[in-house]
Amino acid sequence: MKLLTIIIRPEKLSSVTAALHEIGINGMTISDVRGQGTQKGVRTIYRGVEYQTDFIMKNKIETAVSDDRYEQAIEAVMDAARTGEVGDGKIFVTDVVDAVRIRTGERGDSVL
Repeated sequence: MKLLTIIIRPEKLSSVTAALHEIGINGMTISDVRGQGTQKGVRTIYRGVEYQTDFIMKNKIETAVSDDRYEQAIEAVMDAARTGEVGDGKIFVTDVVDAVRIRTGERGDSVL
């Protein structure tokens, strides 16, 4: 199993989750996060005053997928989230040693 940690622009959340649903990945956790990458913040104008925002709002999606499906999930996310501009996001892939469904005690891929 793999854990995909996906950081994307907030305006791409619905298209990314739809792309994951389309390939059969339904279980996910979504969080509103703020961060800084190569963009290092943005300058914005609010009521005529320019100011620097150091941390940019993003969405984080975490989902566990089987080893044979994670490449398909990565492609789906990239296709749905890409704008071609700096700040499109990142996908981090982590090995998952085990997963346990608390209600039944099931373990492994059957939990997904």
